[in-house]
Amino acid sequence: MPSASPHILLIGGHGKIAQFLTPLFLARSWNVTSLIRTPDQKATIEKLGQGQPGKLNVKISSLDDIQSEQDAKKVLDDIEAGLALDWVVWSAGAGGRGGASRTIAIDQTAAIAFTKASISTPSIRKFLTVSYNGSRRGRASWWSDSDYASMQKVNTEILPTYYKAKIAADEVLTVLAKKRYEDEVANGTPEKDRFCGIDLRPGTLRDGAKGGIALGKIGTQGKVSREVVAEVAVALLEREGARGWFDLLDGEEEVGSAVERVVGGGVDCVEGEDFGDMEGRVAEL
Repeated sequence: MPSASPHILLIGGHGKIAQFLTPLFLARSWNVTSLIRTPDQKATIEKLGQGQPGKLNVKISSLDDIQSEQDAKKVLDDIEAGLALDWVVWSAGAGGRGGASRTIAIDQTAAIAFTKASISTPSIRKFLTVSYNGSRRGRASWWSDSDYASMQKVNTEILPTYYKAKIAADEVLTVLAKKRYEDEVANGTPEKDRFCGIDLRPGTLRDGAKGGIALGKIGTQGKVSREVVAEVAVALLEREGARGWFDLLDGEEEVGSAVERVVGGGVDCVEGEDFGDMEGRVAEL
């Protein structure tokens, strides 16, 4: 069980959402190791830690080099040599740079490698990934016809490679997190110490002012502030027992009350997906 000051590995630390996450983590006296790609990004990240009570470390390691679970484990082991990791947050992505092959390399291969390595590391109790709300195989029962049509267009015409990569990574997290949780239940691990796999699934990201949110079983059409995505991620990490898929858009509800409603009510947007088929696909990766 992490202390009151967990050590978080933030993967993709130079990304826009991660740059909102970092000061939010540090303000809570949480310790952060920010994983970035190049040395020229370091000064930007270090500024985020100035005057904050939490400790910030910056590690330079390119995700392009992560091709297996063993590669990711080496990164985790290197970090843990200094201070054991408690939580891992994946906020990285190719961002459309480098074409389809790099999208697969980062959003699928590297993401799956870190997911597997993290879940197999006993000290790591939480893994949160930032995905998107169309990353699913079937039509959610709460979607309207226009919601479904919109996501079909995104996943098959606009961002087909991104969809392929993200759904693969999301399914690995879902299957392996469930297995670890069930193993811990069987072994008598206290509820508060059991693994939490958190899949945060925002709609179209926007810059600009933050506001209220819609969280849980919602539609697909809409936007959400990157700053709000970061706030919701923090709230989910803070909330004991938060695990599963959480769809997110701009809305009217306050972040804290929305998270409490959804987590307390056991809402999980994975509902409707075929878990047996998912297990079969994950077994082949």
